[in-house]
Amino acid sequence: MNNIRLFFSNPLSADMTNKLDKSQSHYLTKVMRIKESEVFSIFNQNGEWEAKILKISKGIVEFKIVKQLRKKESSQELWLAFSPIKSNYQNFMIQKATELGVTKFLPIIFDRTVVRKINNERLEKIVIEASEQSNRLNVPEIEKAQNLKNFLNLNSMDLIFTDLNSNNKKIDRSKLTDKPICIIIGPEGDFSETERKEILSFKGVQPLKINENILRSETAVISAISIINYVIN
Repeated sequence: MNNIRLFFSNPLSADMTNKLDKSQSHYLTKVMRIKESEVFSIFNQNGEWEAKILKISKGIVEFKIVKQLRKKESSQELWLAFSPIKSNYQNFMIQKATELGVTKFLPIIFDRTVVRKINNERLEKIVIEASEQSNRLNVPEIEKAQNLKNFLNLNSMDLIFTDLNSNNKKIDRSKLTDKPICIIIGPEGDFSETERKEILSFKGVQPLKINENILRSETAVISAISIINYVIN
């Protein structure tokens, strides 16, 4: 069995046949050089399956599901609320956060946010590729950008507030519920004092100082997720 894994958004089931899109067909046939009758892995949030190439016609791969390899995952919901940053750093951040298990990304426009537009299509491509590479089944959701007030009012979660001004350096596991855990990372200029007060007034919030140094956003994300994974796993 090879290590080729492709995300497929449509339902998958035993013995079904379907076709890959042009991009995925090109990847299999021109990049990975696999031929008719060879197999690859295909997955979505409902599981992972072994698929066999039936034929390649006009550059499009037609496949048949052979057997199920893994069933649907049941894991802790881990969200990341973040301020948009410059695209190269943001792409890296989204990729690594996906590899580390984030299940939903929530962009927030803070008072000091510099980058205020997000290319959701590009980020969706990154999370799919990172999910394929990292052997996970659930591809993270990416919400549309929102302001802090809406984020706090519309979501039920255990909020981990990465606060440079906090003295707390440990997460109290006993205060975590069965709600999604959400890490909130501020903009490059840090949270405003008004934003800090709003976040600290959220029911169930835990402020956390992740490092004595001032970290770049993408570094803070990786550090915070690693801490959460250590606590909950």
